Amino acid sequence: MHTQPTENTTTPRRDWQTIGILMPYLWEYRLRVIVAMGFLVLAKLAGVTVPLVLKEVVDALDSTHNAAVILPLALLIGYGALRLASTLFNELRDLVFAKVAQRAIRNIALKVFRHLHSLALRFHLERQTGGMSRDIERGTRGMSFLLSFMLFNILPTLLEIALVAIILFVTYNAWFAIITTVTIVVYIVYSLVVTEQRMAVRRVMNDMDSKANTRAIDSLINYETVKYFNNEDYEARRYDEHMATWEQAALKNQGSLSVLNFGQGAIIAVGVTLLMILAGQGVVDGSMTMGDLVLVNAYLLQLFIPLNFLGFVYREIKHSLTDMEKMFSLLDKPQDIKDRPGAPPLDVGEGAVRFEHVDFGYQAERQILFDLDFEIPPGKKVAIVGSSGAGKSTLSRLLFRFYDVDGGRILINGQDIREVSQQSVRAAIGIVPQDTVLFNDTIYYNIAYAKPDASREEVIRAAIMAHIHTFIESIPQGYETLVGERGLKLSGGEKQRIAIARTILKNPRILIFDEATSALDSHSEQAILSALAEVAANHTTLVIAHRLSTIVDADQILVMEHGHVVERGTHSALLQQGTLYARMWALQQQERGKEIAPDPDAPGLIAN
Repeated sequence: MHTQPTENTTTPRRDWQTIGILMPYLWEYRLRVIVAMGFLVLAKLAGVTVPLVLKEVVDALDSTHNAAVILPLALLIGYGALRLASTLFNELRDLVFAKVAQRAIRNIALKVFRHLHSLALRFHLERQTGGMSRDIERGTRGMSFLLSFMLFNILPTLLEIALVAIILFVTYNAWFAIITTVTIVVYIVYSLVVTEQRMAVRRVMNDMDSKANTRAIDSLINYETVKYFNNEDYEARRYDEHMATWEQAALKNQGSLSVLNFGQGAIIAVGVTLLMILAGQGVVDGSMTMGDLVLVNAYLLQLFIPLNFLGFVYREIKHSLTDMEKMFSLLDKPQDIKDRPGAPPLDVGEGAVRFEHVDFGYQAERQILFDLDFEIPPGKKVAIVGSSGAGKSTLSRLLFRFYDVDGGRILINGQDIREVSQQSVRAAIGIVPQDTVLFNDTIYYNIAYAKPDASREEVIRAAIMAHIHTFIESIPQGYETLVGERGLKLSGGEKQRIAIARTILKNPRILIFDEATSALDSHSEQAILSALAEVAANHTTLVIAHRLSTIVDADQILVMEHGHVVERGTHSALLQQGTLYARMWALQQQERGKEIAPDPDAPGLIAN
């Protein structure tokens, strides 16, 4: 398990560093930010003026100071106008800033999404999808909270504190300002210390939440396997192991939250009590009016209620920063496969492919391919056969440049694929993989995915050529039928025919068939072979095959064993050698109950 190292790599990220990632997105709309901050200041100025007007209203109505009480209508109207202005400026602030916040969230989420797609296959084979999706979800939610509350709750509250402290210091005894300032400082220091201690518990909660979600997603994706082995209880126990740790962390989190809330409340209660005693004594000795008492009380409410909320906001901002850590750590994942600066697009030409003395291993200590050297001339077909684990499917991954070779070169039309853009290389190649995974969308969407701007006629033509159109038309919703997650509502043969239709629609110069008919029965296979022969005419084709009967017409057959090419030649020549290929052929014919080989002139997987 690599949980601890991962945690250690994310926790050193400084909060300011995390916030700094957001700044360029806010700077893009700096005019809106400035206008929003202007409305914020106006709202707070109106807010702190309200108690001053309220004091004048009370004093005007206080019969002990006025022989003839007159309704201070102008002051009351001013009081109402100021309260309305404070609300109006706050709403204008939110309205102006909304586009800034939402666009920043959208752009960062898009940046993470694009970065994940730019990472090499190695990362995606090791990722935990459920946990990663939860990290992104929490991180996005954390950004929304951070942008809204950091700018419009912490800054306004600090501004309000400063204004109130100045007014109390200038208008009344210095002790009012001193007690207010000391209370605020103690409150902030206490909140910072306790909240920092709580962050470790929060990180454990997030980690266990991600792991539990990973376990749940993985278990549900493999629903049938769970059922095959009656392991529902086992899966539930594994899921609950993470949830139990999460529960313990959540209880600690709640306990520390209660301590934090009580401490904050106690500090405010002491500060308010001391200030009210001072104000009450001032009224008694005549140095303050009833209006002054009301003014002080209004300021205390206006100050300490937001201050109490500030404690909540600070906690949530720290939580948000913690939630954002893992999402932003995804942006730190290096791109193993990168285009070289200024890499030109591939000139595919006639599509000649050459593997030139290629060495490769997924790990340094375990080499897969050794000095692999062969060529696929333009418009020709080369087939790769061999036992499982010989390295056959690795060839397609290297040709698509999901990995870079450790030694040697892969050339297309004489160009090293490392010297040209990845996008242009992949645009020139089409593949029908052994394991076809479909999007949880319609059949039409999955076929058209190869060419999203294709017309409906083109999609249907591809389906006809892949011999799946009749099947699609026979089901109630036709092309609008949902295939389910990973295409689970379709059979293996139906999924492979959709993959074939998708590749036909793409119409690339180079074709790869990786066990392309492995999920088809003999009847369906023969029905598709002749169609593929027409589709693949004059295409440079690499066939990775298990059924040797599908590649008897190949221009060259390579037999691989343990990463080496041990035999090469045409079907007839290899049979005459009577070695490994001939033994594989005899075994397959025996399994199929045939005594003679099929006619070599009959259409194979891709006849030219």
